[in-house]
Amino acid sequence: MKRTMMSLIGVAVALGAVTGVAAVNAPDGGDHTAPRGSARLPVQRSALLCPAPTSSEVGRTDYTAFAPKGAAAGGDATKGTAALVPAGTVKDAGDGTGKGKKTGKDGKGGKGAADAADSASGQLVAPRDTKPVAPLKEAGTPVTASTDSADAPALVGAADGTLAPGWTVQQTTSVAAGAGRGLMGLNCTTPDTTFWFPGVSTAADRQDYVHLTNPDPTPAVVDLQLRGKDGSLGGSTGEDITVPPHATVPVLLSTLTTEPATNASLQVVAREGRIGAAVQATDAKLGSDWLPAAADPSPSVVLPGIPKDATSVRLVALAPGESDADLKVQLATPTGLITPAGLESLHLKSGMTTAVDLKDLTKGEAGSLVLTPADGGSKAPVAAALRVTRGKGAKQEMAFIPATRPVEQRATAADNRAKGSTLSLVAPEKGKDAEVKVTASAGSGGGTPVTKTYTVKGGTSRDLTPPVPQGLKGTYALTVEPAAGSGPVYAARTLARPQGGVPAFTVQTLPDDRGTVLVPTAGQDLSVLTK
Repeated sequence: MKRTMMSLIGVAVALGAVTGVAAVNAPDGGDHTAPRGSARLPVQRSALLCPAPTSSEVGRTDYTAFAPKGAAAGGDATKGTAALVPAGTVKDAGDGTGKGKKTGKDGKGGKGAADAADSASGQLVAPRDTKPVAPLKEAGTPVTASTDSADAPALVGAADGTLAPGWTVQQTTSVAAGAGRGLMGLNCTTPDTTFWFPGVSTAADRQDYVHLTNPDPTPAVVDLQLRGKDGSLGGSTGEDITVPPHATVPVLLSTLTTEPATNASLQVVAREGRIGAAVQATDAKLGSDWLPAAADPSPSVVLPGIPKDATSVRLVALAPGESDADLKVQLATPTGLITPAGLESLHLKSGMTTAVDLKDLTKGEAGSLVLTPADGGSKAPVAAALRVTRGKGAKQEMAFIPATRPVEQRATAADNRAKGSTLSLVAPEKGKDAEVKVTASAGSGGGTPVTKTYTVKGGTSRDLTPPVPQGLKGTYALTVEPAAGSGPVYAARTLARPQGGVPAFTVQTLPDDRGTVLVPTAGQDLSVLTK
């Protein structure tokens, strides 16, 4: 009896200790009000993964790391660590079929990445340097780093303490010439087990690489599946890809199938371990950019931040479940929700990718796309993304806008300059206005933070020139925080840096940073010993 009693008490104490140091992501969507018997606390550890930026000899990559101050960070802003370190790279992997050609990112061999699925046959190249990149010392002030190396590695990193909640790293690459010329931007990703990428391509005029990065000390095993307009693409070899510990494996998507597809969707599943995943897309005419993973499939999705001068917009969507989806397509404009001409509804067949060219959808006004279940239609979950083009002729540049999660408590966009940033906010539900506080942080080289509050009327989208820190030196971060009781709001940031007549730009959606988590209140209940 005594031994049983001591065991039960030990279990209770252990459970209390676990809940007291919980450091996990908050659930997707939903009400973030803490239920009775629980408390919302800042996470104590977070992880980020940045893919290898470019193999171009004329590229430059800037990293901007930031952790916001505030109630979520809590306490002394200097008590914590946050840094990225170089990862190893698997190069020259075969395709697992005996027919794979070893090519680089430029399609000509040499520097670059694996063009196939079986990374076990490739060579793991250790990083030449293990020095931390852009380590943070305190919350509220960005830290920057840059490289012009054509073989810059992927980065893996972690933050703890008061720097963990909301830790954000922006990777921005400018390529001056060549097929990949333009501006590529990416918020470094958090590790997970499943990712959806509507909008990939295996066509001859595109080179799309999915970068798989493993943050952990044990190998990860990954499956890749491509779906086109008729379902799964034939000849797939994307199974059992081994990603070594603290390493990255880039895979050229066109080598995974014998069926070229202009518009396709990629599903990435880690069967063992966890990974970060992002797709680097290079178009022969439209430049290059990163395609981040879309939000988890949902019956309703929002794609914020279509530039008002977009000359072409393409929607790529997929219903990954067993049921078809019928969607109402609406554009949230500054004055309200409208239905694009000729696209009152959209039918998605289960497991098949559908692409719709929306042309110059915005007609000179800022907008965000809102997809909801059609009246009387199925509420099947969907994944979606937009390919947006600016410019004309040989002076075009593309970027991607995946469906994103709402900003529930806070979201952050790093790497903003005095000019060239546009903040897009959309409140997609009629009658539910959103009040949003936007804070411009101190600059990486100096400056005083500035905060402004904006109201977005329900059913509208609004583009803003964001506030700039007083006396700004260097780059700064934008933090977006909805007011308590505000209607749902989604956000994106467009970064524009023209290059020789090309309207180079990139768009980053701003999902909630999940910097806090609900932790159940734990305590000893010795009454269980009498039951």
